Amino acid sequence: MDIVDKIFVVTGAGSGLGHATTQGLCDAGAAVIALDLKFDPDTLDDWEKKKVVPLVCDVRESEEMIRAVQSGVSHFGHLHGAIACAGVAPAQKLHSSRSGSHSAEDFANTVAINLTGTFNLFNSCVPHLKENTMNPERGVLIATSSIAATEGQIGQVAYAASKGGVSAMILPLARELARSGIRVNAIAPGIFGTPMVAGFPEKVQDSLAASVPFPKRLGNPTEFARLVKHIIENEYINGTVVRLDGSVRMG
Repeated sequence: MDIVDKIFVVTGAGSGLGHATTQGLCDAGAAVIALDLKFDPDTLDDWEKKKVVPLVCDVRESEEMIRAVQSGVSHFGHLHGAIACAGVAPAQKLHSSRSGSHSAEDFANTVAINLTGTFNLFNSCVPHLKENTMNPERGVLIATSSIAATEGQIGQVAYAASKGGVSAMILPLARELARSGIRVNAIAPGIFGTPMVAGFPEKVQDSLAASVPFPKRLGNPTEFARLVKHIIENEYINGTVVRLDGSVRMG
């Protein structure tokens, strides 16, 4: 799919991977329906010069998602794809002598944002994508999984479960939507320099960067955005989860 003059929805667009993806798509000539719970004023000022419609949306709420997507489509007239970047990564053990048992509420909230939020986005967008003319495809959906889906660490039970669910969605959705000319893929990032990681102590960030074989650094969100762009443009990438991790393996 040629990105120029196409319209995409991006969740988690206010920061991190979602913000970089929004910027990358705009720079490539696309228009973006940017969804998040809040936006930095400087970001909004920058987007005024671009084809971006920012909308406040809680990805956990299906009806809210449907309304937001419909509002964006009404503004631009069409929709050609969606990229699910909204996510949280809490660290909590199943049981700890210090903090007690894992909160069932925290587990459910992580799944609601990371997994159900991805489902809600795709479920809201597919009817609009099916309205497009097959030329040579109708649309593309991209989710954000994680290397934790297969290599989750201690304290990542909720995060790993939610991202494992995201990865598991991809092939059945790609098979179902193939007849409609809609591709479905996911990216499984490794350790990226997002605002969440930036909040860690510098020593922890250095340790994380040192664990990456090559290049020995944290991933840059713009590298994630470039992979999103490539997946959109490469029509033969379908039904797969692409790792983007500098060959790091978490053991």
